[in-house]
Amino acid sequence: MSTLNRLVLWNIDNTLVDVGRVTRDAYAEAFQRTIGRPLLRLAPTPGRTESEIIFETLAFNDVVTTDDHLPAFFDALTEAFASRRADLRDHGRVLAGAREAVEALAHVPGAAQSVLTGSLRPNAVLKVGELGLAGHLDLESGGYENGVYSKAALLELARTRSGERHGTAYPESATVYIADSPRDVQAARIAGSPIIAVATGSATEAELRAAGADHVLATLADTRAVVSAVADLTRM
Repeated sequence: MSTLNRLVLWNIDNTLVDVGRVTRDAYAEAFQRTIGRPLLRLAPTPGRTESEIIFETLAFNDVVTTDDHLPAFFDALTEAFASRRADLRDHGRVLAGAREAVEALAHVPGAAQSVLTGSLRPNAVLKVGELGLAGHLDLESGGYENGVYSKAALLELARTRSGERHGTAYPESATVYIADSPRDVQAARIAGSPIIAVATGSATEAELRAAGADHVLATLADTRAVVSAVADLTRM
């Protein structure tokens, strides 16, 4: 058995899956339950943590925030996603090449895979689980929204958790993040880890290059290109 000495962290939304419709519906329900009136405008979501989206959404909808809003919204959003398992399967989709890329990296010697996402952990697990991507992802050691840390800090946390779980150290140079937004690129730069940016979200390839991504791919459809980029950036 190969020693696990390389770590691949996947962003979920718009990198592995598209669950935008379900996300919008869940936010609308959570807003109604938390604030007591309909949601009129949802903040942009790419590359953001749930708390960033929530606070900006509250501001967009003229809500004066209090200390109670975030935990209440977290609870409501978790329940809203939990009630939409069937919707995730019916209206969500795995993006082109994502399943094949995860499968291929599972067979790369020394590589472990987990997630780094701005989503709350229960919601993140639902997204990949209901769409059949959880099998090769170590979801116990990922980086998830917790209301405290930025995505850059969550990347560091995911490295630490994965190292403890696998009994090894994952230095910055051996940890690669695969994501789709300039904000994700910025988080990787701050954390000191290389990033493969995929233009499957709202950002173009040019925008991802300008943000400083180490590798830019149009999609994940070319499995060999994904594996090659991971190998190159982590020196496999």
